[in-house]
Amino acid sequence: MKKICFSLLFIAALLLISCKANLSSSIDTNLVNGHPTWIMQGNIYEVNVRQYTPEGTFNAFAKHLDRLKAMGVQTIWFMPINPISKLERKGTLGSYYAVSDYTAINPEYGNLDDFKNIVNAIHEKGMKVIIDWVPNHTGADHKWLKDHPDFFVKDKQGKPAVAFDWADVRQLDYKNPVMQDSMIETMKFWVNKTNIDGFRCDVAWNVPATFWKKSISELQKMKSLFMLAEGDSTYLAKSGFDAVYPWHMFKMMEKVAKEKRPAFAIDSILTENKTRYPKNTIQMYFTSNHDENSWNHADFGTFPKEIHAPFAVLSQTLGNSVPLIYSGQEEPVLRALEFFEKDPITFKNFEREKFYTTLLELRKRNKALSANASFEKVAVGDANYVYAYTRKKGDHKILVILNLSSKAQTISISNKKLLGATFAIFEDKEVILNFNAFQMKPWGYEIYEY
Repeated sequence: MKKICFSLLFIAALLLISCKANLSSSIDTNLVNGHPTWIMQGNIYEVNVRQYTPEGTFNAFAKHLDRLKAMGVQTIWFMPINPISKLERKGTLGSYYAVSDYTAINPEYGNLDDFKNIVNAIHEKGMKVIIDWVPNHTGADHKWLKDHPDFFVKDKQGKPAVAFDWADVRQLDYKNPVMQDSMIETMKFWVNKTNIDGFRCDVAWNVPATFWKKSISELQKMKSLFMLAEGDSTYLAKSGFDAVYPWHMFKMMEKVAKEKRPAFAIDSILTENKTRYPKNTIQMYFTSNHDENSWNHADFGTFPKEIHAPFAVLSQTLGNSVPLIYSGQEEPVLRALEFFEKDPITFKNFEREKFYTTLLELRKRNKALSANASFEKVAVGDANYVYAYTRKKGDHKILVILNLSSKAQTISISNKKLLGATFAIFEDKEVILNFNAFQMKPWGYEIYEY
């Protein structure tokens, strides 16, 4: 009997060890440097549902999925999908970020089944879905204001305080642990009910680290989620977020685009990032997003049509990064979209679609553009105007050369490791790089794949 018991215990122990090994293997497969494997060579496409189609619904947007898939889009980011408060609403339709109910769908867009259906459709096409989450504040008539008034910071009159100078929203009180737990439960709701793959967290920089550490830890137990913080504070990267906003780099790109700073000024931001963030922090580089488009005329004003391309290439190929494309950049939309009114995008020409397809497909197929691939600056011209670098991982390597100026520049490659047969992806042909200098046109760009 003892022998039988011992044998059973031995078998059970082996099974336990096997299960742990399988779990460990599963975890290792799903994560790279602490991030979901699928984001490492991925990209993000931000969807403004209200403005994307004349109908402004999930079902109408679904008609674009095949086109976006063909373009190489890998992760769809939906701007807030929740109902919008009516009290003190701005404009006719209000701000997407004045949420009235965290566990409901904005009726403008459809219903919960419509959203589930589009998430399923996106997953069936091999893509991922993240949703915009607004944890810092609620709309001015959110149901918590009535049911849980203690969830909010109070002003001098004892009323729920306005967040910053945004009159249509109220500031949540993160000193209240019950509010924190309630917020986590509403986030879990969307993972459970709709199987989304992550969150883009609005005004993440004004929510305490203690909440992020707790919430992200709990959420990651559900599935391997991608967590994107709107903010560049160091504590966000240390609190469990996979990626942060690259505001310092974006501001420097603006200055370089206006030729107020030399091309090599970009290096100062890369050096700063190395000291500010944990080693594997991902930067989400972009030339536009909903805020920059509506309020600051990006990218059509910040990076005008004639100079957009080299900065888009930069944002798509820098190290430790995942790139973002905003709704309509592939058209391109050359205006600021209204924020509180209906202002649909007109998709007609798709002038930049081939350009973005080239970039997105290159990132997908070439490990040299993985977020954790190496980055090395190289000298091929006047550093005031020419910015060049290699990305490398294993046997995979690319060379990026950008003329970030309004004058033609002489390109001369002296590094023997960069010479020889390559494929110029925008020329779409094989080329031999040698010691012979060549001219790159104003705001020119090329990526050489080895």
